[in-house]
Amino acid sequence: MSLRIATFNLENLDEGPNLKPTLEDRIHIMRPQLGRVSADILCLQEIHSQEANGARTLAALDKLLDQTQYSGYYRSTTLTTSDILYAERNLVTLSRFPISSTEIIRDNSGPRPSYQMATADPPDTTANKLEWERPLLYTQIDLGTGKTLHLINVHLKSKRASNIPGQKINNYTWRTAASWAEGSFISAMKRMGQSLQARLLIDDIFDNQGLDSYIAIVGDFNSNQEEVSFKAIRGPIEETGNPDHVERVMIPCENNIPDSARYSLFHHGKGEMLDHIVISRSLLRHFHGAEIHNESLPDESGAFMVDTKFPESDHAPVVAVFDSL
Repeated sequence: MSLRIATFNLENLDEGPNLKPTLEDRIHIMRPQLGRVSADILCLQEIHSQEANGARTLAALDKLLDQTQYSGYYRSTTLTTSDILYAERNLVTLSRFPISSTEIIRDNSGPRPSYQMATADPPDTTANKLEWERPLLYTQIDLGTGKTLHLINVHLKSKRASNIPGQKINNYTWRTAASWAEGSFISAMKRMGQSLQARLLIDDIFDNQGLDSYIAIVGDFNSNQEEVSFKAIRGPIEETGNPDHVERVMIPCENNIPDSARYSLFHHGKGEMLDHIVISRSLLRHFHGAEIHNESLPDESGAFMVDTKFPESDHAPVVAVFDSL
């Protein structure tokens, strides 16, 4: 059996009367992209929900998926602690195969450091636990071959500086360089906290399900391979210094793509690889190759340095293909 696993950050997929481009404009561009991806398992990020009759739904996503192979797929999503969809940036996992279980890994389910801000105005007088709003979406998928795929859909904290009370003139302008630096430091801690949660989950799967487990961690990592938050998830032995961990090392599928084409986001004329499919060695035995559909990727910095929105996403779909599972 062959298998195609894909990740795609749809960049604030939403619907509303004042949105430009409209959802219809976006569907016209993005539905063919999804058709080309042709995934058996598709992990999506930045899916906004819509309110109707007092409830939240994924109406915008449903319209995008209409008339595609994904409309009938099994589905799991992130939910709030009240079991409703988030207003913004839900994770969604779609699978041609049955999803046997779903777990939402929240910020309070693992290590969470406390921090006292240095530049807040008025001054911060206590250390509070850091919070991040993006949980991990862990699903177990029955591949129908007697094997289970442990799939972790992620959207790690961006590099955009976290808010510091009293230090923003407007959404884009900071009062001091120090306050911006502190906001960036807090964002890095949040991203690293999510990475640690993901690594703890991966090791828990290995410990309880065996080192031959099929594990894939997939999504928008907001980091490249050289950053500590990414290495924390991979667990390379050149960092741990312990070759006994070699079977626990996670492998990025994009490594078989030439450097010149290895990017999933384009910023100020430079390609960056922020979206990844990272797999266990047991899955690597079946790995055939990776694809990054970045041929028409727009520069997300936008025309004339303004917040111009394009119908397509500013992220490229990333696909991993496996044979003989």
